Amino acid sequence: MVAENVLTPSNLIWPLFVTEGEDVEEPIATLPGVSRWSVDRIVDRAKEAAGLGIPCIALFPNTPPHLRTERGEEALNPDNLMCRAIRAIADAVPDVGILTDVALDPYTAHGHDGVVDAQGRVLNDETMALLVDQALTQARAGATIIAPSDMMDGRVGAIRAALEAEHFHDVQIMAYAAKYASAFYGPFRDAVGSGGLLKGDKRGYQMDPANAEEALREVAMDLAEGADTVMVKPGLPYLDIIRRVKERFEVPVFAYQVSGEYAMIEAAAAAGAGDRDALVLETLMAFRRAGCSGVLTYHAAHVARLLAG
Repeated sequence: MVAENVLTPSNLIWPLFVTEGEDVEEPIATLPGVSRWSVDRIVDRAKEAAGLGIPCIALFPNTPPHLRTERGEEALNPDNLMCRAIRAIADAVPDVGILTDVALDPYTAHGHDGVVDAQGRVLNDETMALLVDQALTQARAGATIIAPSDMMDGRVGAIRAALEAEHFHDVQIMAYAAKYASAFYGPFRDAVGSGGLLKGDKRGYQMDPANAEEALREVAMDLAEGADTVMVKPGLPYLDIIRRVKERFEVPVFAYQVSGEYAMIEAAAAAGAGDRDALVLETLMAFRRAGCSGVLTYHAAHVARLLAG
């Protein structure tokens, strides 16, 4: 009766990894309990989400090495792994939202989110042109939420203009507005096949963990450019940023409970250091208390079952 916050399945977004093949489930060693799924099996996961009351899934492709290039051209292929998964889910489970990642790192041979020069620096404007085409490719396939995770300057405005020009007025943009250069992303990079490819680091375009005011400036820019919602990533180490963003802008704020956070909970539970269900529910409630409308979490399906009693 006196609880100030409530956690329900409608507050969850379930990230899912897509891989090539048929009837494929590939467990990910660094993410115990999480797998890559072929397109036919990812449809089953979308149906599962719908049955559990989870309103949205987020897709991330594991692009085969032979399709990865310096410029990530496979991101623009209308028949790439991501687009095939989008179409299959949209046809089979039309009531589940499909959030798609816009960045080049799943498609580049060097593991960066954009085009790089001879010195390994990411080229903002050249990358942005490719990101716009990538977003349009995903929208044409049936994506309902475009989520630019690349952290290039100006990309939200460019994507919004392109979506409007092609009459995708109902396609939302959830901007990875405050994405930090974090040590918690390792298992994710393994999941999408870019972990061993990354040359250097991403501190040139992702945020410094020491900075908070910068996050507010980044969010303000993305909202001014047309973002419908914003995301803070990672999650639990940045609850202060979530709270400040929510209080300053009064817009829907999302958090990504990233792969390293998930892996730590699983490791703690496996070691007997805490009860898994209690740890998961408490951390997700912390996001709600901080001001999140929703959370991307690999525990989404498990949590929805727990909440159903």
